[in-house]
Amino acid sequence: MLAGHYSTALIAHQKFPKGSLLYFLIVSQLQDFLWFIFHYLGLESTMPDDVFGATLINMSVDMVYSHDLLPLLFWISAIFLIGKIGFKSTKVGLIGAALILGHFLLDFFSGHPHHLFGADTHTIGLGLYASNVYLAIGIEAVFITISLWYFFREEAKKGIQRTTKNKASIIGLFVFGVSFILFIATVSFREWFSIPEFNLGFNTNMPTLILTYIGMMLYLNYFVPKFKLDKKP
Repeated sequence: MLAGHYSTALIAHQKFPKGSLLYFLIVSQLQDFLWFIFHYLGLESTMPDDVFGATLINMSVDMVYSHDLLPLLFWISAIFLIGKIGFKSTKVGLIGAALILGHFLLDFFSGHPHHLFGADTHTIGLGLYASNVYLAIGIEAVFITISLWYFFREEAKKGIQRTTKNKASIIGLFVFGVSFILFIATVSFREWFSIPEFNLGFNTNMPTLILTYIGMMLYLNYFVPKFKLDKKP
């Protein structure tokens, strides 16, 4: 999943506002942020390198340290401690840990296949990005729809008011996320627009992914808090 993980952060912050929204947004995508780091450390090399030639079905990466099950236990423990100590709240620590586990479970249904620990160990996940990419995208779209419906419904119960423009801004981010991966599911930008091969230093895959993830995170961190409460009589 791409945008779908961020929707879990909105609900987590809604239920446990003591933990900052930015914290939950980072944690919801922690495994992917770790993937970026391990890529540049040479531990989780990602192909293809050219962003214009990349599609979901031709992307290849062995996310052994960021996404596999055994390292996941370490990341869960680390985030629990960070949440508990940083926010002085066991609940925030537990919710942070739950988001890490939730990321893994969502990837099981809609994402690349992961393993117990390494490519030679047992595969964990349906691997739909490779075997049925449009079903994977459909699962993410349904999950996002349900998550946002629940998020806005619970806000309404609490008397939180949002302008139509603000709601559209939040929903639009997730529409963009799903539309983006749908657009490059099986056809690359190079094929769509007949882009010639070139290398100017900015058309590499990982920097583009990093900017996309960070941009989406900062976007939500800006627009989600833009609401007002009903005045009590």
